[in-house]
Amino acid sequence: MGNEATKAGALGPQDEMPEEYWRSILNQTPADAKPVGRAGGLRLSELPQHVLRVSCRRCERIVEIQKADAVRLYGHQAIWKEVGLRLLNNTCQSRTGRYEEDGCWPAFELV
Repeated sequence: MGNEATKAGALGPQDEMPEEYWRSILNQTPADAKPVGRAGGLRLSELPQHVLRVSCRRCERIVEIQKADAVRLYGHQAIWKEVGLRLLNNTCQSRTGRYEEDGCWPAFELV
């Protein structure tokens, strides 16, 4: 009777944690995690939408660009996440002078 952990005995503070423990921790999704859209990692040529939008969760600013304009400026192979970050950072108004706090917090959207 009992599970394997009980049979093996309790672990002390100085004992190594089992590999299964670390695997379950690393594979666990945090309760407050929001689903991440796949669109951020796609190349501009792979996006079906014609209007691309990136917004800042910090200052609530929204930047939109036509897909054709984004391709003309950054190329077919540019990744939407990098293009969106560049668009936000070029016009960022939340500059504090501290590296950790500077910049926008992007949220990528496809319209």
